[in-house]
Amino acid sequence: MTAKTTASGVAYDVQGDRADTERRDAAMQAFVRDFARTAAIHMESCLRCGMCANACQYYVTTGEPKYTPINKLKPFEQAYNRHVGPFAPIYRLLGIKSNVSIEMLQEWESLLFDACSLCGRCTLACPMGIDISELIKEARHGMYKAGLVPDRLELMDRTTKAWGSPATPSDDFADIVRDASEENGVPVNIDLPKADYVVTTAPAELTEHTKALTDVAKILNKIGASWTYSSEGFEASNIGYINGDLDLQEKMTRKMIDNAIAIGAHTIILPECGHAYGAARWEASRWYGKKLPVRIIHMTEFLAEVVANGKIKLKTIGETTSFHDPCQLGRRGGVIQEPRAVLKALGLELKEFEDHGELGWCCGGGGGVVSNVRADPLRFKAFEIKRKQVEDAHAQHFVTACGQCRITLTLGAKHAKWDQKVESLLELVADNLED
Repeated sequence: MTAKTTASGVAYDVQGDRADTERRDAAMQAFVRDFARTAAIHMESCLRCGMCANACQYYVTTGEPKYTPINKLKPFEQAYNRHVGPFAPIYRLLGIKSNVSIEMLQEWESLLFDACSLCGRCTLACPMGIDISELIKEARHGMYKAGLVPDRLELMDRTTKAWGSPATPSDDFADIVRDASEENGVPVNIDLPKADYVVTTAPAELTEHTKALTDVAKILNKIGASWTYSSEGFEASNIGYINGDLDLQEKMTRKMIDNAIAIGAHTIILPECGHAYGAARWEASRWYGKKLPVRIIHMTEFLAEVVANGKIKLKTIGETTSFHDPCQLGRRGGVIQEPRAVLKALGLELKEFEDHGELGWCCGGGGGVVSNVRADPLRFKAFEIKRKQVEDAHAQHFVTACGQCRITLTLGAKHAKWDQKVESLLELVADNLED
């Protein structure tokens, strides 16, 4: 792994020792393979209207044209026009569209990984319905194949392959769960051979937010559910989904689902993690090619269900709160009313942001940006949008339903020397269960 800088001063990381031509060819081959019918239609539909620009937090907070979403697709678009588009043979013959250069890919790395959180707000703004966020995610696949991803994300990729999780070796998972159980005084189930529910985790819950491990246990025990954690399939965040490492994405998804099938579970409960929802709930079927054999739901959906069906009763807090909609959960996943129903059951009066729900602004660190320390200065600028929203809401609580959002927002507050606590929806529920 080597950190380098382009001729124009843009930082990029490179993995391996392949020649530049080999890297470019690897990226181009992946780009061409990814031009399915839907992607091709999207590439042909762009009107160059610029509406996506004002939907992007990085452009809005910096005013720099290079951060406009459509600019982030330039090499992808160039590859499409030269190799796949309807006029590709003519373009190649006449030399109208040149090949993507290695220098272009090097410059592009920071735009795809530092300046895009895959939040999908640009997609929502596009009048032609182009899924810009999805195209950028597909472009990351080519960059991964070329060995041009941020070193920190590549390290998490390698760690996951070796350990089964970017946070801890799978051999240590049971001990982490048991330690959390002892610390918080909540009984947990680990590695049961049979269970109806399998509970999965995200890296934050194995490091900063271990209380979440026992918060969900507390609720499941309360309703008398048959459930377990499993050392064979506990990792749900799926770094391959973020990096463009499709082989790892498939491996982690299959491992989690196959494990649930092996113990007879009918439901997998995903952690408070937005990208886990995207990878497992919406993309798992691409690896199976059929209806999934188990139900996959986000923690927020689970909480809303047990509240709605009366399985748990909650104490009334009787205060005000604002709520940050995780992009992958709300805008990309459609889980918008569920967290609000839970907040209402807690007796919290919701002070909505001006832009909320499908229009909500990203925390600034999704898509691996919070783990990519090179992107910190840009991420802190984007954080100011959320800071202003929270201050304008004047609520007593500030809640979210994604651990990575919570980490990003807490880091942003610390950097800004802003005394604002970010609370977990799961934690609020667990702390306010009626006896």
